[in-house]
Amino acid sequence: MAFVVKRLVITLLTLFLVSVLTFAAFRFIPGDAALVSLGIEAGEAQIEALRAEMGLDKGFDKQYFSWLGKFLSGNLGNSSRFRGVSISQMLRERLPVTFALSGLSFLLIVLIAIPASLIGVKKENSKINSIINHIITSLTALNISLPGFFLGVLFIWVFGILLKLFVPGEFISYRQNPAAFLGCLVFPGLAIAMPNAALLVKFLRPSIYSELRSDYARTARSKGSGSAHVLRRHALKNASLPAITLLGMITGEVLSGSVVIEQVFGIPGIGKLLIASITARDYPMIETIVTYIAFVVILANTISDIILQIIDPRIRLTRNI
Repeated sequence: MAFVVKRLVITLLTLFLVSVLTFAAFRFIPGDAALVSLGIEAGEAQIEALRAEMGLDKGFDKQYFSWLGKFLSGNLGNSSRFRGVSISQMLRERLPVTFALSGLSFLLIVLIAIPASLIGVKKENSKINSIINHIITSLTALNISLPGFFLGVLFIWVFGILLKLFVPGEFISYRQNPAAFLGCLVFPGLAIAMPNAALLVKFLRPSIYSELRSDYARTARSKGSGSAHVLRRHALKNASLPAITLLGMITGEVLSGSVVIEQVFGIPGIGKLLIASITARDYPMIETIVTYIAFVVILANTISDIILQIIDPRIRLTRNI
């Protein structure tokens, strides 16, 4: 319990520091957010009035704590690109899409990585296992080297244009048809999942082999336990510990990948909104989305650390010594 409290305190401090750095970055870069919002033909009086409305005439500390209070309360202000349209409203429309894409990508990562890591591990010295190892190693290296946006373009060309399994650029809202909405996310999810699943296999498969060659696994087999029982009951649990840590780190890869993949497939999530906001220099929108992504990544890593403490007593013992 003490570790969980300590980890949560560190997380809160990290979140605070990230919010300060993100806010500062968009305040110190060249350019005037009020001028960007109104355009170069706006008069000086209009610009000064908008600066006062946006709080840009105040000191940095007052600006930051005012923005932080609004961020925590959900009142994120208005977009400078779309005057009068609240950031909260735009995010509410797009967050479910990005959440669904990220969740599906994580599911596909697990569904791809775990079977690929387990294939042939029980027949360690067989010729077939050697061939399987070469195939999986080659496919893993190939998928790690291919960026997600390239896979996305490849999927559009092969499955969309040639095989016509989906219509490139078509998007159906979850409000209209939930099943069709998930269907629109399958290939984008695969484009995000495949490089990350390959990375997970690269760590998980050697870890399983190492656990199966350990003393406790040999002892269990000498007492009559079958290889499948040893793998399922002992080796897989211990081998999954580094994989859990890696999954926490992959969160950032999934979210950053969704920014590009949403643009490639024309999915109206926060990734596409972020790119459009960067193009239009919509600083309030950009800093909100960047802060949100940073918060999700930090929280995911915190959750993975806490899960490790729960399932592995040795880590708790090491922490307490």
